[in-house]
Amino acid sequence: MRVCEHLAHSHYVAPKAHLCAECVAMGDTWVHLRTCLACGHVGCCDSSKNKHATKHFHSSGHPVIASAESGERWLWCYVDEQFVE
Repeated sequence: MRVCEHLAHSHYVAPKAHLCAECVAMGDTWVHLRTCLACGHVGCCDSSKNKHATKHFHSSGHPVIASAESGERWLWCYVDEQFVE
């Protein structure tokens, strides 16, 4: 992992939900959840067919997410396309 300049615009934000609201609204399921570190949006991962976390990045420009899965402690920067610390 490497330090990412986009972390300066991110901070821990409590997840707004413990589910993917977009998937629930569609009557669909997800694989894993991701939390946006700019606003707390929770979306499904890229292993999920709807990829709502990535869609949130493209619509909002918020670059850094964290895993919302219990026991996982990592961050991902969409801009740099890599794990960061």
